Amino acid sequence: MSLNGDTVCGMAHVPQDIGDGIVNIGQAATASGVSAKMIRYYEKAGLIEPTERTASGYRVYEACDVHTLRFIRRARDLGFLVKQIQELLALWRDRGRERTDVGAVASAHIRRLRDKIAAMQSMVATLDELVAKCIDDDRPDCPILRDLAEGPQRDFPSDIDHHFGPARLP
Repeated sequence: MSLNGDTVCGMAHVPQDIGDGIVNIGQAATASGVSAKMIRYYEKAGLIEPTERTASGYRVYEACDVHTLRFIRRARDLGFLVKQIQELLALWRDRGRERTDVGAVASAHIRRLRDKIAAMQSMVATLDELVAKCIDDDRPDCPILRDLAEGPQRDFPSDIDHHFGPARLP
């Protein structure tokens, strides 16, 4: 079915650039920007439905699957966790949803990001202080190493994810 040039996929409209054919995992990865490894993970995590397989066992994907993978990739780019993406996918597919439901998920995520930013700013401030103590100092005793070995163990919230880059998968 088509609406404004887009194929209707369940409750979502698939952009024309995705096409409407069946593709293998490599082609789905290229079209969605999600690696084949992550596609398999998302299937295992339940973010995408298990796909059909060829007689030789290869996964095959339709345009709807690629569109969903693009949705997931964008959500991951914005730092949403897998659990939040599951919620967002359910809301995306539910045309009877309330905007406030989507906004609640996004608002909770914003709060989480702000907490992480505050914790990271605190880490930067601590490191700035330690680095300032090392400038133009040839002593073997290093304030940074001493702090790492003996410093406070709870300067930062215990629930902070100390991994940098995209949010880690559960």
